[in-house]
Amino acid sequence: MSSTFNVQAEWVHLQYNEQAAFTETYGFSGNQGAINLEAIRFRPEGQASDTLLVFMHPASTLQLLPVPRAMADTGAHVLCAASRYAKNDTALIMEKVLLDLGAYIRHAKTVWGYRHVVLVGWSGGGSLAVSYQAEAEDPQVTETPAGDAVDLKGAGLIPADAVIFQAAHLSRAHLLSESLDPSVSDELDPDTRDVELDIYDQRNPNQPPYSAEYIASYRAAQLARMQRITAWARQRLQVLKERDTGELERGFIVHRTFADPRFVDPTLDPNDRRPYWSYMGNPETVNTGPVGLARFTTLRSWLSQWSLDDTCANGLKAVARMRAPLLVIENSADDAVPATHPQTLFAAAASPDKQFHIIRGATHYYAGQADQMTEATKLIRVWLAQRDLLPA
Repeated sequence: MSSTFNVQAEWVHLQYNEQAAFTETYGFSGNQGAINLEAIRFRPEGQASDTLLVFMHPASTLQLLPVPRAMADTGAHVLCAASRYAKNDTALIMEKVLLDLGAYIRHAKTVWGYRHVVLVGWSGGGSLAVSYQAEAEDPQVTETPAGDAVDLKGAGLIPADAVIFQAAHLSRAHLLSESLDPSVSDELDPDTRDVELDIYDQRNPNQPPYSAEYIASYRAAQLARMQRITAWARQRLQVLKERDTGELERGFIVHRTFADPRFVDPTLDPNDRRPYWSYMGNPETVNTGPVGLARFTTLRSWLSQWSLDDTCANGLKAVARMRAPLLVIENSADDAVPATHPQTLFAAAASPDKQFHIIRGATHYYAGQADQMTEATKLIRVWLAQRDLLPA
């Protein structure tokens, strides 16, 4: 997309203090007791704005992706904010990510002087955005699922003025619950598997297109595996607490975590996605590769970000608590987010001002899709202009 603006990129560093029993992020000398955050702010030269669009993902940096830069190219001020867990979600605690997002919003309003902040939740940032907004409007959380103190209720989180849920899933836990490979019967030995639950094994008598009965049993087996891991994580944490030693946390590997049957059966929740493929490539390869969902994690992180029963970043629950204006955008060729997720979230949203739109043919990343990108940015600008958050 061509730009009529000379967009300036500014590196941003925020630091705030935190009291914690132990450190779960690697930093530099001298930062003990302090949280350091980095971001990139895009500002079109000569284009003042009272509104800042904040893009944030729990574990990724977004400034190299096309969506935030495309919005800056339209004249909007954009912040691509990274959490303390940027590019390493191994020990990620969702409650702390919400605090990081709150630090950016406070800085935007009190230091930079923006009157309005809009959360643009793209991909994994969608559930983060609605969860933050719910907690800012109606604070409730005082501890993590592991029982560690983290006072979101008393943090004074500043609500955003609007939330955009763009090509986003319900939560990291929802995504994992639908991708976890249920064929694994021994967590310590990924080669010990139930063939009838292995969608990548040609010996499996169940082959695409799958029957409704098979999918129901498959989904139940996925959830059962997730709950077994959750129960084990809780038990291990309790053992560590009872020992009362310096060992407070433990890392572990979760094998085979990328086996959503939608990857191999395009008749399931059909959309315009590429069949037999995924946003990370060949799903069978990703299922066992190092970048699979939740591959490396810790006891506390599993409960906080990956356990469907425990995570505070459950977009489906959060959206029922928030009341800010909400725009939900589904990409019809999304190969990362199931079509059911944005639709389900929109149906559950309690905001009195909510809209739903589909960008036809758009993939998850809008890669090589200038027309779809233009459609998305125009849609966002018009929607914000109608709410006096950007000029028309």
